[in-house]
Amino acid sequence: MTSNSKYNNPPINYKDAGVDVEAGYELIETIKPYVEKTKRPEILSGLGSFSALSRIPKHIENPLLVTCTDGVGTKIEIARSMDQFQTIGIDLVAMCVNDLIACGAEPLLFLDYYVTDKLKVETAGEVIKGIAEGCILSNCSLVGGETAEHPDSFPKDSFDLAGFAVGVVDEEKVIGSRGANDGDKLIGISSSGLHSNGFSLIRKILKERDINLSERLKDQELGDALLTPTKIYVKDILNLQTKITISALAHITGGGFYENIPRILKKSSKAVIDFNFEDWPARNLYSWIQSNGVTQEDMLHTFNCGIGMIVAVDPNEINIALKALNREDQFAKVIGSVQKKKEEELQIQFT
Repeated sequence: MTSNSKYNNPPINYKDAGVDVEAGYELIETIKPYVEKTKRPEILSGLGSFSALSRIPKHIENPLLVTCTDGVGTKIEIARSMDQFQTIGIDLVAMCVNDLIACGAEPLLFLDYYVTDKLKVETAGEVIKGIAEGCILSNCSLVGGETAEHPDSFPKDSFDLAGFAVGVVDEEKVIGSRGANDGDKLIGISSSGLHSNGFSLIRKILKERDINLSERLKDQELGDALLTPTKIYVKDILNLQTKITISALAHITGGGFYENIPRILKKSSKAVIDFNFEDWPARNLYSWIQSNGVTQEDMLHTFNCGIGMIVAVDPNEINIALKALNREDQFAKVIGSVQKKKEEELQIQFT
């Protein structure tokens, strides 16, 4: 074995290079109680394993595995500016499981990737606590993840997040495989706000208009409104699926209405939407965005505009669906219909 002294070099170690493995060990101990609360009975492995083992839920007869991955984008920068990290983890889970449920898949397990310039256990712990909360809200097990320090690769005190989810659905109960049917009614379900999309535009507005996050927006600070966590629709859709036949589901995420609604339509169909921002619970936030120079066309291309999920249902089942979806903390109403499209028409039209 050669020693450093032979080459007249002083000792150097991993911590000197900017990676603190002790902080990583501390983080694992910090998050263990939160992770344990998310464990479904199908999960066989524990935190710290090289990989996660899971059985397929026994109540699913012809199981198909469903996967998706997502992040929370530059909403992280709002969290950093506010020094509030309790909800960003919920966003991460929500963006993944809301994609899973769009085909009727029940979330089974979740993994996260947290990368930073220098690991701050308190901040990372808050984020992962939120991830665990999101998993509880969607009945999904947080089975592991990766926490990485990349010194000199990120701006100081910054981090990024990614999530990966696995779900399972019975092959006979997949939603939307044939697309929405002509004649279906479209029900919009309220969002909790911006969810995790369009924040690069929001940050541009804040910078160019010199707006402070402490500015009041009706009954709350603007920063708090922007950080409202993404609504998780899993339990609502799984419950609705026991009551009616859902033709298709559109998660209104990045790309807004124009990108996401056509994803549930046949090429021969169009969606005719009757939409008004003022109808929806998040109208104060969207009115603020418009007042800062964003056109309604750009709003519909960028944001969910107060509607986080759209359900296509047979007209005969509208009342059952609305009764199941409307509750004290959630608003749902018919926003349009699916119709046969003429060759020259666009797939989405607003009235």
